[in-house]
Amino acid sequence: MDKRISQITNISEKQVAAVLRLIAEGGTIPFIARYRKEATGGLNELDIELIGNEQKKLQDIEKRKASILERLTELKINKPGLIDQITNCYEPKELEDLYIPYRQRRKTKATKARDQGLEPLAKIIMSQRQNDIMAQAFRFGKNGLSADDALEGARHIIAEWVSESTAARNTVRSAYERHATLVSKVDKKKKDEAHKYRDYFEFSQSIKRIPSHRLLAILRAEKDGLLKVKIDIDTERAIQRLERIFIRSNADAVEQIKLAIKDSYKRLLAPSIETEVRKDAKEKADLEAISIFANNLGQLLMAPPLGRKKILALDPGFRSGCKLTCLDSNGNLVHNSTIFPHEPQKQIDNARHRIESLIRKHGIDAIAIGNGTAGRETEQFIKSILPKDSSIEVYLISEAGASIYSASEAAREEFPDLDLTVRGSVSIGRRLIDPLAELVKIEPKSIGVGQYQHDVDQNKLKASLDNVVSFAVNKVGVNVNTASKHLLQHVAGLGPKLAQNVIDHRNGSGAFKSIESIKKVKSYGAKAFEQSAGFLRVKNGTNPLDASAVHPESYALVEQMAQKLKISTSELIGNEEIAKAINLDDFVTSTIGLPTLKDIIIELKKPGLDPRGEAKTIDFDDRIKKIEDVRIGMKLQGKINNLTKFGAFVDIGIKENGLIHVSQITDKHITDPAEFLNLDQAVTVKVLDIDLVRKRIGLSMKM
Repeated sequence: MDKRISQITNISEKQVAAVLRLIAEGGTIPFIARYRKEATGGLNELDIELIGNEQKKLQDIEKRKASILERLTELKINKPGLIDQITNCYEPKELEDLYIPYRQRRKTKATKARDQGLEPLAKIIMSQRQNDIMAQAFRFGKNGLSADDALEGARHIIAEWVSESTAARNTVRSAYERHATLVSKVDKKKKDEAHKYRDYFEFSQSIKRIPSHRLLAILRAEKDGLLKVKIDIDTERAIQRLERIFIRSNADAVEQIKLAIKDSYKRLLAPSIETEVRKDAKEKADLEAISIFANNLGQLLMAPPLGRKKILALDPGFRSGCKLTCLDSNGNLVHNSTIFPHEPQKQIDNARHRIESLIRKHGIDAIAIGNGTAGRETEQFIKSILPKDSSIEVYLISEAGASIYSASEAAREEFPDLDLTVRGSVSIGRRLIDPLAELVKIEPKSIGVGQYQHDVDQNKLKASLDNVVSFAVNKVGVNVNTASKHLLQHVAGLGPKLAQNVIDHRNGSGAFKSIESIKKVKSYGAKAFEQSAGFLRVKNGTNPLDASAVHPESYALVEQMAQKLKISTSELIGNEEIAKAINLDDFVTSTIGLPTLKDIIIELKKPGLDPRGEAKTIDFDDRIKKIEDVRIGMKLQGKINNLTKFGAFVDIGIKENGLIHVSQITDKHITDPAEFLNLDQAVTVKVLDIDLVRKRIGLSMKM
């Protein structure tokens, strides 16, 4: 298996073997990537994930082979050549092709013909040595069966043989893979209902070249009954290729074989291979869409936090008012109320007084405003009442997924007596303090940084996004004394049950004084400690290394470094000049090499440094509050809030996002916006076109 995975992934067999061994021993991907670099040769999380995924695929194939071989044994089929082919097969399609002739069949035209005793006639025809085939057919005509009926039955048997032939299936499969075209047409009765899919009303494109987003859109419309979709190839050419496989003479029987091939192609082969090609195209599109979603999610989760600041947060609204909450520097709710600064109430003075009073009372450092309905109006109102010299910055925060959180079990558990909208306001404020800590409470696919997330394979999507969340949480690290169970459960080696045990122990025994003391948590075994300890942080504890990403298994090594320098461990931590002077070669052992030592030095220079950077505000154009205010030619400030293969969506400060098509991002030719842009990146754009009916805004970065 190691060798095959190595060939598939283009990763050395030695590295593959090391990863599989570590996984078998209970290693998690974050732990292996961070703390076992010597063993893996420095493979990153994505490489390790890939190896694990390929192992699962091969294990699934082995299970399928075992099932097939068991079935052949039950059927008393003992063909050494076939058994060897199945045993050595690693391609799912090829494996199923080998098994087709032995599958349990439903009642077909061919089985009926066999019951009528027509298989010998089919063999005579396929021998292609008989010229008077009608005379042969008369021999099989009995019990009311005419010669024509006998020939038809024999052709059904031949058609099944053709459809079960590996050579025939590969021939048709190749034709579809190379030349198939996906064709879509609107259902005329539903033309008005299908208006958002009008680009696909009369559409065709090579199946191997169609972009993932386009295919998923078409398949969604087909599922909704709005489009009629088929896959076309040159039928005559495909049939001719099949004839070259089976026809070897000019005998009279050849015409019967030709009829059988044509029937087999239209009734059996083409539908089967088209289903297969559709499935393959859908899987490919799913993987691309999931990859884009995962990349976007990873960037969003790693968005810079504002940090431990006192926040005033607003969930804006018009008629229902703006839900207002105040949070302390730990994100705890200290106040909630509602103000009505907009139409129809327009209680501006009251709202101003309340805001100013709360800022003074709670020592507010920053203001977070949801970017949904009334978001821009609320932002402008808040800015209008802040003094010009105010140090308080105002942030428009994405509300994506906030409503999901508000109605979730997590929100009900945390704020059982609060209204949904108040919970939403709290979530908006906490997203500013620490986006990662808040977003982990929401199902990843509900965060809104992908496309067609409900159309792709849900198991694959969940597995991929769960890994992204895990990678982000473990890359940043978690303060074990302040983290929620939702954050803790993503730490390598923990999970929901152990995370809850940590919370229960913390609530019952007080804050942890050291990483070592976590071992006192119920069910916290040696393996869980090994996997998780390096990603947990204890601030101001008994050991200064507990606030860093240095794994406890390396604490003794750091102490040796300090002793060699004749200083204390606490003097070494955070001292860049001294850390630079350490000769790493002096500390290399049989188990600890330069990769781990270099990581330790980086951490000693700046222990616990957050890799996410600092939060920044963006000034949207005050002229626009809704799409009707946007004009062609305007130059606007915006923020990238979603990336797809066809372009980048931009928040320009109103409800509707603008789209920069991939061709409008740069003068260079690029095929993927992610080559040039990142999520949350501030950009300057020019408005190219506006579609008020479809609520679309076309933008360009090519100035």
